[in-house]
Amino acid sequence: MASRDGYAQDRHRRRVSGEDSLLGTGLSTRQIEAFGRKVTTTANHLMGPLSDPSSSLHYQHAMTELQKEFRRPGIQQRVFSYAKASPTELVRSKLSTTEIQHRALTYLPDDLLRNIPENENVYSLFQGFQATVPEEEEEEDQHSRKRHQKSDPRARKLLEERVLGSNEPPSLTSVRKDRDKTNHRLEMMTVRKNMCSAEIREIDNKISNLNTMRKIVLDRLGDIEQDELQLEQELLELDDKFEEMTEEFDDAATLGNAVTPPTEVDPEATTPDHDTPDMNESFMSASIYEKLPSPKSSRRQKPTRRKSMPIRHEHFEPGSNIRELQAHNDIITALDFDVPFGSMVTAALDDTVRVWDLNLGRCIGLLEGHHASVRCLQVEDNIVATGSMDASIRLWDLSKADYSPRDDRFTKGNEDPEEDDIADEPPAPQSSSMQDCPLFSLEAHVDEVTALHFRGDVLVSGSADKTLRQWDLVKGRCVQTLDVLWAAAQASATMNSGDGQWRATGRLPDASADFVGALQCFDAALACGTADGMVRLWDLRSGQVHRSLVGHTGPVTCLQFDDVHLVTGSLDRSIRIWDLRTGSIYDAYAYDNPVTSMMFDSRRIISAAGENVVKIYDKTDGRHWDCGAGMAPEKDEQQPTTVEKVRIKDGYLTEGRKDGV
Repeated sequence: MASRDGYAQDRHRRRVSGEDSLLGTGLSTRQIEAFGRKVTTTANHLMGPLSDPSSSLHYQHAMTELQKEFRRPGIQQRVFSYAKASPTELVRSKLSTTEIQHRALTYLPDDLLRNIPENENVYSLFQGFQATVPEEEEEEDQHSRKRHQKSDPRARKLLEERVLGSNEPPSLTSVRKDRDKTNHRLEMMTVRKNMCSAEIREIDNKISNLNTMRKIVLDRLGDIEQDELQLEQELLELDDKFEEMTEEFDDAATLGNAVTPPTEVDPEATTPDHDTPDMNESFMSASIYEKLPSPKSSRRQKPTRRKSMPIRHEHFEPGSNIRELQAHNDIITALDFDVPFGSMVTAALDDTVRVWDLNLGRCIGLLEGHHASVRCLQVEDNIVATGSMDASIRLWDLSKADYSPRDDRFTKGNEDPEEDDIADEPPAPQSSSMQDCPLFSLEAHVDEVTALHFRGDVLVSGSADKTLRQWDLVKGRCVQTLDVLWAAAQASATMNSGDGQWRATGRLPDASADFVGALQCFDAALACGTADGMVRLWDLRSGQVHRSLVGHTGPVTCLQFDDVHLVTGSLDRSIRIWDLRTGSIYDAYAYDNPVTSMMFDSRRIISAAGENVVKIYDKTDGRHWDCGAGMAPEKDEQQPTTVEKVRIKDGYLTEGRKDGV
């Protein structure tokens, strides 16, 4: 048993002796233990009990040697300097301040040193960290207290007595503790409040930088769209050139096939009689003039529609002004457009009707043919219908317009194409660009045409002669005449009226108001608003009034209906929404001035109500808001004039003002 233990100890010693020291000095554990025993023995020998004269003698001799060393001036200065100096001073004694700063900043790039933000925070980083987690620390403190209370209530009691002290009563100490805690929480609240304020300022700076970047990208997008428009124009010119060259090659091939080689003439043959019919037929059949192509007929100009629509406007804020045009020199009486950034037609009291290219913001040409100002118009695809004060209705086909955008608009590098300068005079269009657009004229009214609407092959017009006329656009003639006065008299007779004459249901009609203010048709249904404030629903199949809507106290100036509702606007300053299923009022609201124009889409109802802004009613959330150039005019700019006409399609709004803009 003893031999086995000795073998284990010997094996352990050999293993230990082969290991390196943990300190990396090459000493084994055995050598370290021997050194420790020597140190312990030496210490016991030097600091032994006083009864042992040998140990005290050695101790006194060692202390005497130390005192002799400390008496040296150099050692005393070093000891005193080390005792008084702090760790920071010891480092600075070895390294100068400039060297320390150089070593701290030598690895930072110059951009970071140049753009160091100013620190406006009055609180330190530690205070901010402490203020962000006050509740967690308090919960942990309470949890630890509960844990100590469960583990050792006696120790917790002694600790509280030591912390709180015994000079104050417990109630006062508790109040003091609550006050200190509340003050600390108030300080932390102040720190958090300032931190939130600093975050808000930082977010505002980021938003400002992002808005600047957004503006730069928008400008870049505008440049790309202009380059794209130039490429489309070049492509259109190349297509025209290709068609012209193709026609020239076809003509040359036709001429080459028509020329036949000459035949031998018999000298004995008699001179042919040119008066005989047979000879005439043979001569005409062999003539090359029969094979010559007819003179070039002018090709129909392609519609000026872009292949790629602009998208920059989609990133504008709601209500932003995309473009402003000085269209006329007088009051706008009617306007309409087919699609956003397509074609727009405007009419004014200056006796002109202008067609505009909304892609470029310039006039394509004038629709000439009426002998007076146009009071109403409608644009549907490429077809335009205009009703004039000369009692005539004219239809136009814009696809036959001879128009190609001029390139001088895009040679100006310093101008923004989305913001055109308003000229004093309307731009002069090409004189012959619209000469092929007129289709035909409809003449049957005896007074000015004040309202019209067409859908498909049916057009309905209303005139100051107090009649409504239905037109067949295929045959170009009037197929039905509806007398409004007769319908009103019939309605009065059915209501057991005493004299059976037509009378206004509200106030007397305004002399300046149109008798037929607005109308709209759909299949066999027709809605018409007149100067007596009545809205009549007609059946075109029977020519009778199906229903009369009574509610307005002034002339009806505009109306529009869909599958369920009918919206009307009147000079009585109100807009009424009717339920077509019941004939009752579904909703109504009013403005401060008469309503002269109105239109709605799936979400909004826009109207012109005698102000320099467009009134918008959001049907989804019931919110009213204004839109237009009159919202925030510049200080030096003149106040915009009153809005007279409005149109909206696909969320894009156009407005016509009294000054022709």
